[in-house]
Amino acid sequence: MNRRHFLGLMGALTATPLLPARADAAESKQLLHLFGDLPPPSQVQRVLAAGAPAGVLVYTLAPETLLGWPMSMQGEKSRVVPEAYRNLPYLGRLAGRGSTMPLEKLLALKPDVIIDVGTVDDTYLSAAKRVHQQTGIPYLLVDGSLEDSPQQLQDVGQLLGVPDRAAKLATYAEKTLGVIDTMPANRPSVYLARGPKGLETGLPGSINTEVIALAGGRNAVQVESGGNLAQVSLEQLLHWQPDMIVTQSAGFFELAQSAAAWQHLPAIKNRQCYLLPEAPFGWLDGPPSVNRLVGINWLANKLQNPGSRRSDTKLWADKAADFYQLFYGTRPGIDIFAGQTVRL
Repeated sequence: MNRRHFLGLMGALTATPLLPARADAAESKQLLHLFGDLPPPSQVQRVLAAGAPAGVLVYTLAPETLLGWPMSMQGEKSRVVPEAYRNLPYLGRLAGRGSTMPLEKLLALKPDVIIDVGTVDDTYLSAAKRVHQQTGIPYLLVDGSLEDSPQQLQDVGQLLGVPDRAAKLATYAEKTLGVIDTMPANRPSVYLARGPKGLETGLPGSINTEVIALAGGRNAVQVESGGNLAQVSLEQLLHWQPDMIVTQSAGFFELAQSAAAWQHLPAIKNRQCYLLPEAPFGWLDGPPSVNRLVGINWLANKLQNPGSRRSDTKLWADKAADFYQLFYGTRPGIDIFAGQTVRL
């Protein structure tokens, strides 16, 4: 990236703890919020990811700059990551509630920049400003909305000095998000089952269910409540009658196939309950970052072709492998999904 382009992007950043006023969110939405002065991209060699979404974004763009993982990467998760990055240390989380990283440890790591990806509100902006003031380390907070992933990839890629790679990933993201233009008006209802009992779910409009909305589905949950997640009952599910159930919990998937109470749901009767991979990162959430782009592609295809099942297993294994190669630098075989692909 040339100096003029870099300075132009830097000029678009803000170091204010207040959200920008917006008359038209589509035109004025600000994705990057910077506290401190970033070094030139060529000098950004050590990046501290403040949370799991940032860990995924930095890893996909410039893995060689990642100081360590903010989340645990064990078992199947590490298996899908190239060997060079499997043994990066677990550093813990800096951002959000329950931070596990003391400032002393942060200073000892000597990052060139801290990057956080996710919710942007007064609380997170204030926390980012405070960490910068206490440490002097530049802190970049990135709005993590999935629909903005092409711009996230391009902007953060520019600041990390990898504009060409960022452009390739952003192109994939743009094509993926384009599937919503082909969705029918009568959108199927989809229930996201979380946890081994399947009764934790994401609320409508939450970051956890962005994949459902962007793939052309309709969240089956009919609960109005603050926050992102909620506990529901099987009785509520029987009332909502979801057309499809998706999960990343192998325990719940087995429960749904065997427990008599779940057999009353049309999605179970019609074999429209699907277990999706979560290695190295989830297709639905966990964490909510650009890893979910492959989930949008898969779910959009399922919603448009609800009758397709095992006949397209190999096709989707190949498509997933293409995504993994592009974003994660590894091309797993069908076995890497530990049996989950056969349920796709």
